[in-house]
Amino acid sequence: MQITKDTVIGDILDADYNAAALFTEIDMECLGCPASRGETVEEACLVHNVDPEALVKKLNAYFEDKK
Repeated sequence: MQITKDTVIGDILDADYNAAALFTEIDMECLGCPASRGETVEEACLVHNVDPEALVKKLNAYFEDKK
C-alpha cells in the first residue's frame, strides 16, 4: 500500500489495523471515532499539529517492511 497525505485513515486501518500504533505514537487516540476513519492523513495531522509528510514517511516504511 502506498500512502500519501490524501490517503483516508480508514483505508490504512482496513489494510492493516496494526498501523494504528503509528497514529497513537503521535497522540492520535481518536481512531475509533467514525469521523476519524473518514479523514485523510493530512486532515488528521492538521488537527493534531503533526507534520503530515513525516507521518506519511513512517507509514510507507511500515508497509514496505511488511512486503
